[in-house]
Amino acid sequence: MNTTELKQMANHLRFVAVDMVYKGKDGHPGPALSIADIVTTLYFDEMRVDPKNPEWEDRDRFILSKGHACPIWYAALSEKGFFGEKVEDFKLRALGSKFQGHPTMQKTKGVDMTSGSLGNGIAIGAGMALGGKHMKKDFNVFVIVGDGELQEGICWEGINTAAAHKLDNLIVFADRNGWQSGGSVEDTQGSNNIAERFAAFQWDVQEIDGHDIDAIKTAIANAKAAKGKPSVIVCDCVKGKGLSFMENDNAWHKGVPTDEQYEIAKKELLGGAQ
Repeated sequence: MNTTELKQMANHLRFVAVDMVYKGKDGHPGPALSIADIVTTLYFDEMRVDPKNPEWEDRDRFILSKGHACPIWYAALSEKGFFGEKVEDFKLRALGSKFQGHPTMQKTKGVDMTSGSLGNGIAIGAGMALGGKHMKKDFNVFVIVGDGELQEGICWEGINTAAAHKLDNLIVFADRNGWQSGGSVEDTQGSNNIAERFAAFQWDVQEIDGHDIDAIKTAIANAKAAKGKPSVIVCDCVKGKGLSFMENDNAWHKGVPTDEQYEIAKKELLGGAQ
C-alpha cells in the first residue's frame, strides 16, 4: 500500500474499532484510536505474517502491551484475513467471545501474547527476541507500550535486559499520548521524558509524530538498521485520534458512543483519508 492507502486503511480500522465498541456496549476506544496508524503500518506495510499460518515459526511477532487498546488490533487482524471472512460483529467483551476486552492468545488467532496486566510487554518481547537470537531466526519483535504504562517497574527490568543482550531485533513503540486511565501522565508521575530514559538504558531512540505514516515507516527502517542495541520509537499521539468529539478527551479512555456520535464517527472516518 502507498501512504494514502495506508491512511485510508487506518481510518477504516478506526471505524471498525468504534463499531465493535458501539455494538458491544463496552470498550476502550480512545487508546485504540491513538495507535491506529502504528498498527496499520505494521500489519499492512511492515510485518512478515501469514494469516493462513498464524503460528508460522519465522513470522514477526507483535505484542500489544497496552492490551485494553485491542479493538484496533482485532480490526487489523480481521482485515488481514486471520479469521477468514471479515468479522461483522466481534461481540467484543461478550462471555465466550474470542474477542475479549484484553487479547488472549489461547482464544484469538494472530495474538502472540496475552496482555492486559500492564507493564509486561517489553519484558516478554525481550524474551521472544532473545529466543529468536538463540534459534538464529531473523524475525523482529514489535511491542506497543503506553506512556502511563511505563510507570510499571517491570518495564524497566525488561528494558535493561534487552540492552544487556543487545537485542537489535526488538522494536518498541511508546504511545506518548499524555494520558492514562486516572488522568494526565504529567499529573500522575511527572515528566514524561521517555526518550531520555530509554537513552540512559543504551537503547537506540527516535521521536516521531505517531500519526505520520511516512515517519513511522522511516523510523522502522532506521530501527532495523541500528545494530547491537534494541530500539524505541517514541510516538507523539493523540488519544481518540480521528474523531472530533473524542480527540484528547480522557473521558474516552473507556466509553461507548451514542447513536448520534456513532453517525459522526461514520462520517468522519469513512469520508476519506485525514
